[in-house]
Amino acid sequence: MKKIGFVDYYLSEWHANHYPEWINQACKRLGLEYTLAYAWAELDISPIDGISTDEWCERFGAQKCLSIKELCDKSDVIIVLSPSDPDKHLGYAREVFKSKKRTYIDKTFAPDYKTAEEIFALARENGADFFSSSALRYADELSDFTPGEKLVISGGGSNIAEYIIHQAEMAVKLYKSAPVEAHGEKTENGYKALVSFENGKQAEFNYMPGIGFSVSTALDTGETVSVDAQTNTFDNLIADILCFFETGKHSFDPSETLLVMKLRDAILDSIK
Repeated sequence: MKKIGFVDYYLSEWHANHYPEWINQACKRLGLEYTLAYAWAELDISPIDGISTDEWCERFGAQKCLSIKELCDKSDVIIVLSPSDPDKHLGYAREVFKSKKRTYIDKTFAPDYKTAEEIFALARENGADFFSSSALRYADELSDFTPGEKLVISGGGSNIAEYIIHQAEMAVKLYKSAPVEAHGEKTENGYKALVSFENGKQAEFNYMPGIGFSVSTALDTGETVSVDAQTNTFDNLIADILCFFETGKHSFDPSETLLVMKLRDAILDSIK
């Protein structure tokens, strides 16, 4: 049984509370043997529900580590969480990458594009292998979706800084091209942005708290195709994380994460 270590800002949060069971389920489907074994958190008490690291570890059967180094020494592979505090990822990566153990870093990958580049440079310096992604990349509905010249991508969440990453991830996945220009603005109920890509295509983003994620496009035939991006997002993400841990192979070019971060920055800067 290979042992996974969780590194988090605080452990009792939505991702950390769900990943252990999803990992168990994915292992059964894939015939792999991985389990959450170790955990470390910078904050001992979760600001969300007041649960301590000790309480969380007891609930999930993990051993609390007193440092990231201890966790890395004991773990076979590592998941860096802190999904709502991406400003923590660079500091955690500095410690984790020294171990050269395969690592997944949760979304949002970094607080900005500059920091994202620093994390990639740090990985190269240490010879560390990792990847990061929004779960929305893995929606079943996108697996055979053919984009036309323009995409319309909609979605919500509690705040645009944290949740626009999902729309950016879907656009980069579908177009596989670098964003070159973004115009964003506040609307009555949220935000919208128009993005141009190097390949000449465009994406319109519509962000509104509380709405689900969807993607629409007009094909050359004149047909309009629209899908809800919602099926098996986290199931497929966790499976891909485990396959990467097992084989070291990436299901997409990790440099796409830098394109996603560049696009996120452009949209937020334009809105400001």
